[in-house]
Amino acid sequence: MERLYCILIGYVFGLFQTAFIYGKLHGIDIRNYGSGNAGTTNTLRVFGTKAGLLVLFGDIIKTILAVVLCGALFGKAHPEELYLLKLYAATGAILGHNFPFYLHFKGGKGIAATAGLVLSFHPTFIPVGVVLFFGAFLLTHYVSLGSLLVYAGIMIQMVVSGQMGLFHTSQGILNEMYIITAFLTIMAYYKHRENIKRLLKGEERKTYLTKKNKEAIK
Repeated sequence: MERLYCILIGYVFGLFQTAFIYGKLHGIDIRNYGSGNAGTTNTLRVFGTKAGLLVLFGDIIKTILAVVLCGALFGKAHPEELYLLKLYAATGAILGHNFPFYLHFKGGKGIAATAGLVLSFHPTFIPVGVVLFFGAFLLTHYVSLGSLLVYAGIMIQMVVSGQMGLFHTSQGILNEMYIITAFLTIMAYYKHRENIKRLLKGEERKTYLTKKNKEAIK
């Protein structure tokens, strides 16, 4: 039951749609502008850098709060499942972000929420995630490429760390963690399927943390 509770708690936190709320506070539905995505990158393009960073922070913190809360609620009673339960909580938050029921399941792509997973899951995941994302972004200015590399890194690091004994749990629990991580990775790549097509064609739009990136709201 703890697994279900963690998913549900995470989903509730994920329902806090930072980009959508920010847009509504400024009189628009962010999903009707730019890429139509209720996430950090589209907010940055529509409203500018400050708005994008605010939305990024909101989407990161909601996953962190879900992970920390579930760890506090169930971690002591199930220490051997601590990282599994944290992963379930983060999965719920990402699902809530991507598929909010009150927005007809049209949310974001889950990358900022996934950053919350990276920051709150285990300290060793942070430097790898930072290097992969910012390395790709600063070199190419493709947010999508950095996001896809982060998920590939999470999948590889989860398996390597698990088999090295970092999570101090049984192989059965580890296998479950690998399956969840694979699910999240597949979902992220599916949500980015159009971005992948554009990347392969050399048509993906670049993102800059400057005014030239901003689109006018009409």
